[in-house]
Amino acid sequence: MAQNLYSERQIAMIRESGKIVSQCLEAVKRLAVPGSTTRKMDQAVGEIIAKRGAKSPFMGYAFPGKKPFPANLCASINDCVVHGVPDDTLLVEGDLVSIDVGVTLNGYIGDSAWTFAIGEPDPAAKRLLAAGEEALWAGIEAAKPRGKINDIARAVQALVEGRGYSVVREFVGHGVGQSLHEEPQVPNYVDENATVLAINKPLKPGMVIAIEPMVNEGLADVKSDEGIWPVLTKDGSRSVHFEHTIAILNDRIEILTLP
Repeated sequence: MAQNLYSERQIAMIRESGKIVSQCLEAVKRLAVPGSTTRKMDQAVGEIIAKRGAKSPFMGYAFPGKKPFPANLCASINDCVVHGVPDDTLLVEGDLVSIDVGVTLNGYIGDSAWTFAIGEPDPAAKRLLAAGEEALWAGIEAAKPRGKINDIARAVQALVEGRGYSVVREFVGHGVGQSLHEEPQVPNYVDENATVLAINKPLKPGMVIAIEPMVNEGLADVKSDEGIWPVLTKDGSRSVHFEHTIAILNDRIEILTLP
């Protein structure tokens, strides 16, 4: 898969998609209350996307061995790490719900995720949420024009493991723009032997990447049944997921999915 370098005009288009993504997550936040459902969240996001004349790149997304994804967003509750399918399960006090939203507008994609606590989270959940969010900001802060992807990976891993949590290995950040998943891969951990991840690739002006740490309360291992979308923690521990799309510019980085 080729790596894309985007012009200022193209980055402006991705920024417009990112604005809609942030509006979708604000709508989800309002619905993140006891008695709500992830299906209601999905419906609200679908309405916002349609009203803006956009589309969801998640709806119908095809992955080998799985049926096309059936929703506008991924909704992953508690021990579900990623790719949860929205349904009518009632959310209860203390649930942690990770919502991943993508928007395609005029051929350009923005992608972001956030984990919401339903009601008042317990103290352990508060610490986990803080670690996940702060890991995202650490990764963004480490992203510098002409720096290395490795810098992002190292910053995320150091924060997460320094708090006593685990970074998911099977799923990583990625380039994004005209396709939902582009080069380069952006891991949240450093493995000097994993040359396939090309962790020493430079961060070139014009690159647009999604940084997205997935942080497990217990071990890093995950599991997924064949043909089924949701990915769960193998030990049943809770997981959180935070993501922003950023652009690498000549003299700085810009977060394209902020409210």
